[in-house]
Amino acid sequence: MAPSTDPATDPATARAFAALERRYDARLGVAAIDTGSGRKIAHRAGERFAFASTIKVFIAAAVLDASSDADLATVVHYDRGDLLEYAPVTTEHVDTGMTVRELVDAALRSSDNTAANLLVERLGGPEAVERWLRGIGDRTTSVDRVEPDLNQAIPGDRRDTTTPERFAADLRTMLLGDALDAADRRVLREAMLGNTTGDATIRAGVDPSWRVADKTGTASYGVRNDIAVVTPPGRDPVVLVVMTSRADPGAEPSDELVAAATRTAVAGLSD
Repeated sequence: MAPSTDPATDPATARAFAALERRYDARLGVAAIDTGSGRKIAHRAGERFAFASTIKVFIAAAVLDASSDADLATVVHYDRGDLLEYAPVTTEHVDTGMTVRELVDAALRSSDNTAANLLVERLGGPEAVERWLRGIGDRTTSVDRVEPDLNQAIPGDRRDTTTPERFAADLRTMLLGDALDAADRRVLREAMLGNTTGDATIRAGVDPSWRVADKTGTASYGVRNDIAVVTPPGRDPVVLVVMTSRADPGAEPSDELVAAATRTAVAGLSD
């Protein structure tokens, strides 16, 4: 399929994205918005990609939006049977449980799958997350399953997918707009600034002086994603979504592709 490219994307940038797809034998989706100039960069931005763990940002946002301070201080108890394969934080707190606020932090900073599932359960299931997204204007994203099933990422399956342009709009509304109140935005942003899983993706593609609030995602079929609000010193933020996939179910995800796509997008916004 020929890539869809926004008319605002200059031909050189479009060619660079296409070259990355050939080099990495991958499908690449990019949506970037310079909130200062209004300039946009897009490559396959309207095509569907599996969102993988990037959905944890919106799970956390929905929980924060629905919770009082007392709710966030509530301790959630679980047992070892609830622990998934990737649960670096919740594994350490089986005996004591964790507060809702701590689960939000674990899901965002460490991408803890058990924490995310406990939050989804508290909301009322995947449909509650999708309902929250509909409330901020997202008519595209389909939220259907929890971890680890949402990571099957079978090509052509619309379940647990979105588009880069939609997640970019959601992220902008959520972190830079009024979808959340100021206190909830701060909690979300601080946790994303402290994300421990994204050093080799968008962060690797921008100058070290830029502040990156991001959430990564990884799934079958070589899916490697990162979504971020990136703030250069003395400038307005850039919203950036990079999503990738491959044809082989066992294909390795590529941090390098995400970082290279980031560099290409940032250069395109600057031209």
